Amino acid sequence: MTPNTPASGQAHPDARERVRSAVTHPSYRLAEADPDFVGGQDLRAVRLELDYLKTEHGLAAHEIAHTVVVFGSTRIPEPAAAQRALDAARQARDAAPQDADLQAAHALAERIAVNSRYYVIARAFARRIAEAGDGQNGDKIAIMTGGGPGLMEAANRGAMDLSSQSVGLNIALPQEQAPNPYLTEGLCFQLHYFAMRKLHFLLRARALVAFPGGFGTFDELFETLVLVQTRKIAPLPILLVGRDFWSRAVDFGFLQEQGVISRGDRALFSFVETADEAFDHIANWYRNLGTPLFG
Repeated sequence: MTPNTPASGQAHPDARERVRSAVTHPSYRLAEADPDFVGGQDLRAVRLELDYLKTEHGLAAHEIAHTVVVFGSTRIPEPAAAQRALDAARQARDAAPQDADLQAAHALAERIAVNSRYYVIARAFARRIAEAGDGQNGDKIAIMTGGGPGLMEAANRGAMDLSSQSVGLNIALPQEQAPNPYLTEGLCFQLHYFAMRKLHFLLRARALVAFPGGFGTFDELFETLVLVQTRKIAPLPILLVGRDFWSRAVDFGFLQEQGVISRGDRALFSFVETADEAFDHIANWYRNLGTPLFG
């Protein structure tokens, strides 16, 4: 018997403290309940799998077979909100007409108020998708967005207008954020990895509709264009809403002239202006392909 081993029938003098110390040590946590373990670098592959599976199971449970993905700026609100912001900016500018920053803020508020028309278009487009109903075989189609405010909110809102399912794929970011209130309960997901979020955006996508937006919108749009261009995924309708915006934001003609994209690459996407035009383009694309939109 070693000196530290208690005699049979005798309690170790520090037994209570030793047991308390053992069960409160991180090593005693269940593996799945240990954030330090699960969050470690060598568990990244497991976290990627969990990021994929939780969303996949949720979509399958709601029988989401197909989606129409909508991207767009989080900074373009509905017209009423844009007008309120413009009125406030105008009052601030008028109170200090020599303030250059207030002048610039007013000019920006004016542009956002003009661009708020895209909120109306996005909402109306989602309503058209919702009106189309379920597929011929009972397959469901849902609006899917990044789940945030602005133009993504508008699309989710349009689906909710007709009690249609819509999905939001939020992303965990250092700054605080919240999903928009128009997502279907049980179809609002938060993912850790942008890569896994991109995968879920396109796994069920029947079309991608990009409204004016910033870095996030460009990221998702060009990711999709590359995947179609390189034939990593099957072709699908890719629509850019607002020719004036997109033609100034990206000079596609210049890219072709410089030989960095081909003439055929210019055919990977189309410009549209209205909700009806966007919906009809998608429907006609599948009709010409001989494949039903839902199937």
